[in-house]
Amino acid sequence: MSLIATDLANLRMSALVSYLEHDPQPSIVLDTDYNIIAANAAYQRQFGVAGKPHVGAKCYRVSHQFAVPCDQAGEHCPMRKAHDSRVPERMLHIHHTPRGPEHVDVELRPIIDASGAVVAYVERLSSVAVASVQPQQHGLVGRSPAFNEALGALQRAAPAPIPVLLQGESGTGKELFARALHDGSPRAAGPLVVVDCTGLTESLLESELFGYEKGAFTGALQRKIGLAEAAHGGTLFLDEIGEVPLAMQVKLLRLIESGSFRPVGSLRTVHSDFRLVAATHKPLKEMVAAGTFRQDLYYRISAFPIRLPALRERSDDLPLLIDSLLRRLDPGAMLRLDPPALEQLRLYAFPGNIRELRNILERARLFSDDGVIRLQDLPPELRSSQPAAPVARRRGGKDLEQLAHALEVFDGSRAELAKALGLSERTLYRRLKALGL
Repeated sequence: MSLIATDLANLRMSALVSYLEHDPQPSIVLDTDYNIIAANAAYQRQFGVAGKPHVGAKCYRVSHQFAVPCDQAGEHCPMRKAHDSRVPERMLHIHHTPRGPEHVDVELRPIIDASGAVVAYVERLSSVAVASVQPQQHGLVGRSPAFNEALGALQRAAPAPIPVLLQGESGTGKELFARALHDGSPRAAGPLVVVDCTGLTESLLESELFGYEKGAFTGALQRKIGLAEAAHGGTLFLDEIGEVPLAMQVKLLRLIESGSFRPVGSLRTVHSDFRLVAATHKPLKEMVAAGTFRQDLYYRISAFPIRLPALRERSDDLPLLIDSLLRRLDPGAMLRLDPPALEQLRLYAFPGNIRELRNILERARLFSDDGVIRLQDLPPELRSSQPAAPVARRRGGKDLEQLAHALEVFDGSRAELAKALGLSERTLYRRLKALGL
């Protein structure tokens, strides 16, 4: 490169850095060898550490405390993706910050010269406020890949008005995800109105959702505002929408499409401006095929589906979830699990997911007199000689699935694993052979 070309490149880089300095969002400039060559004031305020200059350091050392680039350490690397695609790339990462580890939304934009070569990158970062990597008394917590995938989808959907469908097993935290969607949206200052559709008849759901006029039916002694009207300016969360009676689904579709409805016993039309979030543990596609859920309603509510992982899919989050749940159960106490009790819980499949984990901890803390939950404080079915009861008692595919889960989380020899599962080593060997291990 000639001296003039070098000077021109430096001038353009200086102009870019000067522009970013006035950007309120934390931003850095990276060269193609992962070096931070500039950082704006917003980045220094939010991610800077006194006495540790970022400029000149490798981005993966600063953000992740890795000795190698993210993609060599098992993480997805936005720089690698942006280099290959030549377009901006965005993903969710867990970064080390002055406040501890945090979820950070990372957007990387390649800078391309006249010859088409990538010469640098601009990285813009924003901390994710709706979820935490550290124990919290409120909100979403998690750091496992399965949780991060759902959180990344949530971050994409939250700022948009698009209807979101949360799908997952019962007890996976759908209402917490709905609240996070609301809090991350432009409607966060408005209300979040929750409608539990479980077990409601058509008439009861209609009166709850649309409200009613005085005298509309026996017992209607005064006018009542419906939940759809109460959600004006905010978010309407329809929990377990798969439970809505088929006849009511027509009226629900009209509400979602037009935002208009008539209270029970009224001739007036009410309009409500809300963002829709729905949730279900039911297989809606199969219900559509069976004729028990309207196809047009399904496509209206599922514009942006997000699958929430079961607890067994995010076992790495178990200690974090336990710590957070114990803080929520008794904020003034310093409850904790001893290692044997934690190991026993790691081997359990949690068919009831986080709700079941909460129930187990709530019961166990009542047996703990010194703030430490021990193995004997857990329910009998969990502290028996066969701690992973679902593995030992189930047959076929589920049996092998639970064994594969235990192999992933158990830290010990095969003989110790066989003893923990209540199996002989020969039986364990046969089951490992069935797994191809």
